[in-house]
Amino acid sequence: MFSTPNAERTHIAIFGKTNSGKSSLLNAIIGQDISIVSSVKGTTTDPVSKAMELIPYGPVVFIDTAGLDDSTELGELRVKRSLKTLQKTDFAIYVIDGEDNEEEEYNEFIKRFEKYNIPYMIVINKIDKLSEDEIIKLRNTYKEAVLVSAKEEKNILFLKDELIKRLNEGAAEETIAGDIVPYNGKVIMVVPVDSEAPKGRIILPQVQLLRDCLDHGIKSYVVRDTELESAIQDINNPDLVVTDSQAFKKVSKIVPRDIKLTSFSILFARYKGDLKAFVDGARKVEDLDENSKILISESCTHNHSHEDIGRVKIPKLLNKHLGKELNYEFKMGQDFPEDIEKYDLIIHCGSCMLNKKTMLTRIDMCSEKKVSITNYGVILAYLNGILDRTTEMFDC
Repeated sequence: MFSTPNAERTHIAIFGKTNSGKSSLLNAIIGQDISIVSSVKGTTTDPVSKAMELIPYGPVVFIDTAGLDDSTELGELRVKRSLKTLQKTDFAIYVIDGEDNEEEEYNEFIKRFEKYNIPYMIVINKIDKLSEDEIIKLRNTYKEAVLVSAKEEKNILFLKDELIKRLNEGAAEETIAGDIVPYNGKVIMVVPVDSEAPKGRIILPQVQLLRDCLDHGIKSYVVRDTELESAIQDINNPDLVVTDSQAFKKVSKIVPRDIKLTSFSILFARYKGDLKAFVDGARKVEDLDENSKILISESCTHNHSHEDIGRVKIPKLLNKHLGKELNYEFKMGQDFPEDIEKYDLIIHCGSCMLNKKTMLTRIDMCSEKKVSITNYGVILAYLNGILDRTTEMFDC
């Protein structure tokens, strides 16, 4: 609760060929020896992440990746993992070894940034080993590149300033509820307490909505579903009621029709993804039959219980709604399958543990392969017959 979750940080990934100095550059930028540095090619095997405050920009995560030309025994797997990092990259740094003529490889990799709509900058490293003529030639070839020596920490401060400048150029204020509730407005948050919510804790989306309301001068009231009715009577004309997805049905009966109602999951579907795509995906439920294959994808890992929303509640409700037993597969953690075309529907969690770039990339992957995707909150609203009400304030 006291630090920015990684999912809310800007993800800055460092790419480049083996031994171009990516790890040295990361260490120089953050001022710590986070990545192992060696003259041996292929030293960095898996992506290495470091969360930090990039002052004055704000909270970021730097990701050091393995070399893109890794030819070692495990090289293919390492490169694959590096490329998968693109799916969650908000901003990329491509590092070129100043002694290595790799213009062709560089041009080829830039196409990947363009494919994933990733803004990027070019950094030419190891200028301490170059002559003045060689530096001039590089400046003419890579006109917008920043030239540095990570080893001697030359131009590192200039690089950080340029990085912050470019990050700010693409930054846009994003809000969870600040654009749908006016300043000085009132939001009631309904937080049911069950075995999925351990004593002394509330879940991340609830914490983040609270902070978003504070940032936008919105008054927040947090109640259990059992106290909701009296809370509505106490609070004169709340602007919005937000409930946990699992309490949709009960809460919708309590909240008067003239009060806007939605869920944490639907707010986050809009904040981190594409709400319209999720709504369209939920409506595809009617096309499913006994041969349909459903993927339940959850980005975090936890112990399962009889109340588990992804593994128990959603399949049970979906089977009951259709009167059929469907085929389900379950994926937990941050890996997303590449062969998604074998599924008829993907039901994704609220992605509170993923950054927005990751979720948008997954939606794009589904769109490209014509696979419907929805999320927990949206499909629960649909199965409970209140999807229209909970999304009517949004254009979807």
